[in-house]
Amino acid sequence: MKHRKLGAEGEEQYVLICETGDEPVKVLERFAREHELTSASLTAIGAFERVSLGYYDLEKQEYATTDFNEQLEVVSFIGDISLNDGEPMVHVHVALGRRDCSLLGGHLMSGVVRPTLEIMLSKTPASLVRKYDRASGLSLISIE
Repeated sequence: MKHRKLGAEGEEQYVLICETGDEPVKVLERFAREHELTSASLTAIGAFERVSLGYYDLEKQEYATTDFNEQLEVVSFIGDISLNDGEPMVHVHVALGRRDCSLLGGHLMSGVVRPTLEIMLSKTPASLVRKYDRASGLSLISIE
């Protein structure tokens, strides 16, 4: 993974370039720890050679996952980084295009890049902290 800070002094915008074989969730978690990020927003374009997508079943309070082992274009990649129990948590949703131009979408559980994924990361000044929500079974961003 390569990265470069963008913008003028004091601005916190980065471009992260994931290469073939990189796993973006792990790359982003490591980058957040190394740069002491407590809050950021993310967008990206590129492609995956395989992914695991999740759909949160609210009744069961767990993710149902589906794996796809095929070349997929990243049509949309949006998410954030926040703190969960003091550690950076990456939360990303994706829309992925197949060869026939149909789409897949869901929560990005994991993925392997091929050939590239260009991530735009904007650090926000305030920390975002997640707190466990019993009703949903999820750690949700708390603005209190």
